[in-house]
Amino acid sequence: WIFNYRSLSDPQLVSGALIDVAKHLGNLSFRVWEKMKDKVHFSPVILDPNTASGWLYLSDDLTSVRCGDTENINYTNVFGSEGFSSGRHSWEVEVGDHPRWNIGLVKESVDRKGETCALPSFGIWCLVHSDGKYTDGEDNIVTVKQNLQRIRVQLDYDRGEVSFYNPEDMSHIYTHRDTFTEKLFPYFCVGRAGEANPSSIALCKTDINFYGSLSESVLPFLKECQSLMAIT
Repeated sequence: WIFNYRSLSDPQLVSGALIDVAKHLGNLSFRVWEKMKDKVHFSPVILDPNTASGWLYLSDDLTSVRCGDTENINYTNVFGSEGFSSGRHSWEVEVGDHPRWNIGLVKESVDRKGETCALPSFGIWCLVHSDGKYTDGEDNIVTVKQNLQRIRVQLDYDRGEVSFYNPEDMSHIYTHRDTFTEKLFPYFCVGRAGEANPSSIALCKTDINFYGSLSESVLPFLKECQSLMAIT
């Protein structure tokens, strides 16, 4: 009698009328995604060979670039193939021990194969590395805890922010703040590597990591998922 009473008051436990876990978890997955989608925006990037300077060598899969060894060539540019005019997007670049590079974003109207000046006033927002020093493109020193092997670039178009992080611990490096009025493209400028190995910089195939508020917002749903699996 007690068993029947509990079954009626809690129909999820009645034999033959168990909760549809697959359906519930499907809804749960959707709710988790709703929590995640405004916080994680990993954007795969490939290089656009049509924008590459003549001194650059791009890999066959268009994910890495190096500069030729020709004398009197300082920096050469290439853009990403896809631009952004809203939302938040991020990608990572492996720079290793390469001594000279600029990484960031460039506005669409900048001359794609001409000589560029990596300054916000010229429509380029980047982090610059040259011979062991990091700057914001305007000769202001950017302090880092250690030499960076990989950079995460993060664009928040609507808030007017281009930020850089060390993906090893997601420590913040620098943020440009501006008002964007046209489409922005990933921007890469690489100098001669000298003795550095590898001699190229490369876009990374990256697993999305969750930090801070994201973990806090998703955790209750993951606990709910765990309890549902225990029921079955």
